[in-house]
Amino acid sequence: MSVFARILSESFRIFFLATLISAIVLLGVWLWIYSADLMGLGSTEFPFAPAAMHWHAHEMIFGFATAAVGGFFLTAVPNWTGAAGARSRFIGTAAALWLAARIAVWFSGLLPPGVVAIICLAFLPFLGARIAMLLFKRPKPQNVILLAVLALIWAGELLVQADWMGWSWGDSGRGLRVALLALVALIAVIGGRVTPAFTRNAMIRTGREHDLPASGGRLDLAGSAAAIAAAALAALPIPEVIPGAVACIAGVLALIRLARWQSRWTRPFAILWTLHLSYGLLGLGLIALGLSWMGIGSEIAAIHLLGIGGTGGMILSVLSRASLGHTGRPLIAPRPVAIAYALIPSAAVLRWLAPQSGTLEPLLTIAAGLLWLAGFSLALAAMGPILTAPRAPREPAPPVPPHRS
Repeated sequence: MSVFARILSESFRIFFLATLISAIVLLGVWLWIYSADLMGLGSTEFPFAPAAMHWHAHEMIFGFATAAVGGFFLTAVPNWTGAAGARSRFIGTAAALWLAARIAVWFSGLLPPGVVAIICLAFLPFLGARIAMLLFKRPKPQNVILLAVLALIWAGELLVQADWMGWSWGDSGRGLRVALLALVALIAVIGGRVTPAFTRNAMIRTGREHDLPASGGRLDLAGSAAAIAAAALAALPIPEVIPGAVACIAGVLALIRLARWQSRWTRPFAILWTLHLSYGLLGLGLIALGLSWMGIGSEIAAIHLLGIGGTGGMILSVLSRASLGHTGRPLIAPRPVAIAYALIPSAAVLRWLAPQSGTLEPLLTIAAGLLWLAGFSLALAAMGPILTAPRAPREPAPPVPPHRS
């Protein structure tokens, strides 16, 4: 099998590669724009129509993050439902739609706005239709609700595209916020399942049978519901204090849930503590964003704490673990990836501090961008060969000891 055919043979391969590459390329372009403007090198002409900051925000959400969403759902949902994975033709078409949207936005200054909108709005419905077809074969409310969250991400894109087309009801700022909060809601739900589950499994494998992570019940339901509600409310033309208050509640619930998951036990295991750290930053980011909408603190600082630390950190954590597991490799983070686990939250903290640091803001902003680039470059260097290589051969099962009566 050729490398190209192998990449298209399983959904996580091409979409996780796209996630890693876009994390570097998209942020790299933005960092160049920011640095060039800061140093007075003159504005570089780019072929996209929106302001550079809006292009950056749009592409990190609908480019980088939705690639990860596609890879996760197309891999996880067949496992949840017992269905076969998508075929190469579907995977290739979905990847082409995602890439076409990136190209359309890049050249949006040269293309009719309606064409850009059609291309950008195509990927998530195509993905969602496949997911819905699988989920409704074995419908479970806790999984079907994720389709509504995907619809919220798409609604955010719709608001952005309507604004770019000049329609009166369009609002790119609101659309970007809705989409980011919807991504956060996905992480609150899915990360809230896998983080305690993976930790519990690891503890049991070491022989520990007491003080295992506690999860499930009304607390988890309330935490997930609050995160989804914050995204839904942000889509409405209502005072920001309302979704802000709900975001604060969602953040507090996320931290309470995290406190029940035995995070201290995970310290020797990078592939576990990164999940806990990312979930913690998600909770803190929700609180910071909610407070900013109530007039306390910087919104741009909160958005980056949430976007880099919570969303970016959890994407890298889940991506690396899923890639190792689905290619038959031990669930031990390669050293470059473990370093990346630390670099991304460090970038989040610096970027959160930047808008509040006065004259140090440009320096901290650039430093945060460089940490992000270093982290995802290390991850790509380590995970790229794994995502393009054949599955590792299964180790033979250990011999069964003879039965003694």
